[in-house]
Amino acid sequence: MKVDGACHCGSVAFEADVDPATARVCHCADCQTMSGSLFRANIQAAGDAFRLVRGTPKFYIKTADSGTKRAQAFCADCGTGLYATSPTNPTSYALRVGTIAQRAMFRPTQQIWCQSKLPWTAG
Repeated sequence: MKVDGACHCGSVAFEADVDPATARVCHCADCQTMSGSLFRANIQAAGDAFRLVRGTPKFYIKTADSGTKRAQAFCADCGTGLYATSPTNPTSYALRVGTIAQRAMFRPTQQIWCQSKLPWTAG
């Protein structure tokens, strides 16, 4: 499915092809902190199916407890988180569902890191 998305201020925009079945919710503490919310919803796009159409995101390189590094892309103007990918040779992108214009079309098929889920979260 073709999608398009952008940050809140519109400085950075992208297009991608995604598989709606890859939509998922992550409850890890990092996603809670970086999103400023209860969890973060993502959907996967292959590296060759993602294209920036406007602007250049800024990156924060996050190192997981496992040592894996992930480049967290965000708008330098408004701060909107856009996607995560490998810091070198990206082969896939975890797009932030909230930035996608067609976000209402996605229903997460998986929830991960549920051991970090806040106890008062519904569901």
